[in-house]
Amino acid sequence: MLERGQRYGFIARMNLFRHDPNARTIPAGSVVCRKGEPGHTMYAVVEGELEVVIGEQIVETLRAGETFGEMALVDGSPRSADVRAKTDCRLVEVDEQRFKFLVQQNPFFALEVMRSLSQRLRRRQS
Repeated sequence: MLERGQRYGFIARMNLFRHDPNARTIPAGSVVCRKGEPGHTMYAVVEGELEVVIGEQIVETLRAGETFGEMALVDGSPRSADVRAKTDCRLVEVDEQRFKFLVQQNPFFALEVMRSLSQRLRRRQS
């Protein structure tokens, strides 16, 4: 199994979002999305750390080079968890049109997003 840094290093190494002019700055403590809200986008973490929270439990900490919100983007279902900024963050929101473009231009991007999602689901099941 890949170590955490190796799992998400591909997206970070690709620098897909590092200089994105649409990156938003999110202050520490801010909630990016809430469980049950409708969601049609995913997010790429450019800088900072975020916490994925289900109920009162922090189930994961996200860092630069990682993505979240993939399930809502793929199937249009409501968000499955709260995500809040642990530190000041820079995020890039990716809608379905941009996701399709990224996948078309770089199929490895889709593979890495699927790998990330699969590993996250496996960790929650164990």
